[in-house]
Amino acid sequence: MAEESTLRTGGNGIELVNSYAVVSYIPEPLGSYLDQMRRELVPDCVPHAHVTILPARSLAVSAEEAWRLIRDRAEAFPVFEVETGGIEVFENTFVAYVAVRKGWDELVALHDALSQGPLWFEEPYPYHPHITVAQDFDPALLWEIAEKARRLWERFPYPRSFLVDSLTFVQATSDNRWLDLAHCRLARSGRR
Repeated sequence: MAEESTLRTGGNGIELVNSYAVVSYIPEPLGSYLDQMRRELVPDCVPHAHVTILPARSLAVSAEEAWRLIRDRAEAFPVFEVETGGIEVFENTFVAYVAVRKGWDELVALHDALSQGPLWFEEPYPYHPHITVAQDFDPALLWEIAEKARRLWERFPYPRSFLVDSLTFVQATSDNRWLDLAHCRLARSGRR
């Protein structure tokens, strides 16, 4: 199928963009703390804490076909744990993020399994599992924001790990938000 037009109109006047991703949302209490951190660091953002499995990409197949491929491949993967590390930065894209200490290999394997065939996309950067806490700010503030993020992250009093047990297929909107399209679970037999 040929690539769809760049913009499509969704329900309620929302303009949907041919840009899709796959994420795993981070559960409570870690998820809401990370969302609060993002709002403190970049007040205009609309966060929903997640680790990205497939970074944003356009599709040359229908969303339905892409979702079928994602679901079929993902359901073969066992549930796994991600343990977070400290605050780091991507200097070239001016992003502050929480590093992944445990679960890195599983995230890369899942990314690589999904990013094949019609879902393959020439990503601008090598896949690097992380949890974004600040982006889209004045680049001159990178180190100041990273230091503030470190202070906020040090205050988190709960475990800094979570299970990746489900994936969500999302689509971008013209106002730089993401809509959830579908969810699937990973294989429960892999739970440790």
